[in-house]
This record gives sequence, C-alpha cells and structure tokens, in this order.
Amino acid sequence: MKKSSILLAAAVVGAGAMLLAGCSGTSSSSSSGSAAASGKRACVILPDSASSPRWENFDRKYLTDGLQAAGFTADVQNAQGDTSKYATIADQQLTQGCGVMILTDYQGAAVGVAKKAKAQGIPVIAYDRSFTGSDYYVSFDNVQVGKLEGQMIVDGLKKLGKDPASSTVVYMGGDPTDNNAAMFRTGANDAMSAAGIKPAAEPAGVWDQSKSATNFQQALTSLGGKVDAVWVANDTNAAGVISVLKNSFQAGQIPVSGQDASVVGLQNILLGWQSGTVYKPVKDEADAAVKVAVALLNGQTVTADQKLADGTPYISVTPKSVDATTVETVVSAGDASASDICNTAELQAACTKYGVK
Repeated sequence: MKKSSILLAAAVVGAGAMLLAGCSGTSSSSSSGSAAASGKRACVILPDSASSPRWENFDRKYLTDGLQAAGFTADVQNAQGDTSKYATIADQQLTQGCGVMILTDYQGAAVGVAKKAKAQGIPVIAYDRSFTGSDYYVSFDNVQVGKLEGQMIVDGLKKLGKDPASSTVVYMGGDPTDNNAAMFRTGANDAMSAAGIKPAAEPAGVWDQSKSATNFQQALTSLGGKVDAVWVANDTNAAGVISVLKNSFQAGQIPVSGQDASVVGLQNILLGWQSGTVYKPVKDEADAAVKVAVALLNGQTVTADQKLADGTPYISVTPKSVDATTVETVVSAGDASASDICNTAELQAACTKYGVK
C-alpha cells in the first residue's frame, strides 16, 4: 500500500466559522453556546486504556492540541472498553453539538454512533480503526505494519541460523472485531509465507495481555513446549507471551514481534526478549486526522488517493520498524522517555549500551 496524500480543495468559508478562531477547549469541556449552536466542535471518542497505553498518553494530547491550535473546541472522551459507555458518551456529545466526529472503534460501537451522526449531517472520521459507515479513514498503513512485524520474525529466525520454512511459529493476532487486526495479519502472513512459514498454532485473537498469555500457554503446551518464533500483533500481547516464555526459560532465545513502541515493549526489546516493534508515531496519525477534521469544520472538501474496499477514502501514515539499536529514535521524537524506560539497573545498562538517553 502506498502512502496517501490529503488534497484539500479550498471552499468559501463563512464568517461564522472563522469567528471560532479564538475558541479553546479541553477533553471534558463543553463548547460555548455559539459554538454548540453552529456545531463547530470536534467530538472524539477513544476506545480504552487497556489495549495500548497510547490512547491516553499520546492520542488524547495530540488530537486536543491540534484541534485547539486550529481554533476549535475538542471534546475528547474515552469509552474505557465499555460499548455502553461508548454510546452514552456519543449521545452526550451529539446533544451538545458536533461539527465532526473522530471515532476509534471499540467492538463495533462506532457503527451505531456513525449512523446517528450522519443522520444529523455530521461527518465521521474513523481514526486508527476502520468501521462501516465512516466518511473517512485515517490510520497507519496497517498491512505494512504487519509486513514489518512478519519480517522481524523471518530475519530473527535467519539470524539464529534457522530455516524459516521448517520453523515452528505461533501466530498471536488481535481482536477480530477490530478490522485493523485482519490487516496486520494479512501483512505479517505475506512476509512470513514468502519465507515458507505456516502457523503451527493460531489461538483466537485478543487485545489483552493476560488473555494473550493464557492463549499462548495453551498453544505452547499443544506444541510440546517448543516454539521457534512468535508473531505477536502488538507490544501489550507480546508482554503476555514473553511472561510465558520466561516461565519456560525461552525468553530471549526466540524472535517475538510487536507494535506501538510502548514503554514495556521498548524495555523488552532492550533486554533482548522482544525482537522489535513497529513504531507508529502517534503525532503523525493525529496530525493527519486533525488536518481532515479541520478541513471539514472549515467547509472544505477532503479527498484521498486511495480507498478501502468499501470505497471509504483512506488517508494512511507510514510506520517504522524499531529494534534495540533504534529505540533512541522513539525517545528523541518524544513518544517515550529514557527515565521511564531505563528504570532498573539492568535496563540502565542496556540503555547505555544502545545510547538511549
């Protein structure tokens, strides 16, 4: 998949919209009466805090800051892994008035919200996760994310002198209700199958560290306790897998993939327990979403040079692969801090070795 560009066709912007240039907002604030009446608020719903620390640590800040800098009020809420709460938040936001909605889906909850929003003439941006009924989709190139993960496994096996085609590889994917999980799996399988890899076991996908650990333990047991590599869809799930590998004294001896460049993921990479992670600079994705949202709030037309299978315009952002030698790039970008990562004597030594500061 190629990186998409955003083409903004400028339209005549009414004076009323420009009056909002001085407005500001917070994640819990409501707009002023005039802003609510005109619908010039950006309403954002994030999915949870458990699947990844990114939502609260980064997305909330970057989306809020970007929308406020453009002169609009940002109402950013988190459903905390509860579909009922997701719907309630949406109803409250729609009652107050939204000029645009930016939704990260959680188990299909965004679909119903999108229907309500569009019935009111409010454009909907699917953020990070695609779902039926959105007007635009802004995310990283998810198939490429999977390809980078799959290549970590192939390269890791070759580095150990193992033939990928004859290796025992377990696939640990994400929650099937998240459309991105399928794209991650497609990309990863493209890279691994090209090297002759077939899944020796593939438990049901989840976005949950504890469940991932349980599922992997069962898969490992079914394989007689031996595995050559584990493709894991994200760092949170990888932490669960690594906990099991530690118990079986295999941690650090087999390739394990991940994504999100979370603090725990970066620590596991520095300690040699995880091969790498796919770094998705959240600010890049948030900036792309803000650019689309602001264009819509200003009455402009947004087009993209690629589409999803259902025809939804897709604005994609390029991910990056990170290993121990490039962890510092995440810190330099401000998406992690050395003080959080290098918080034990063992990690301090690893940080010194790899120049993380």
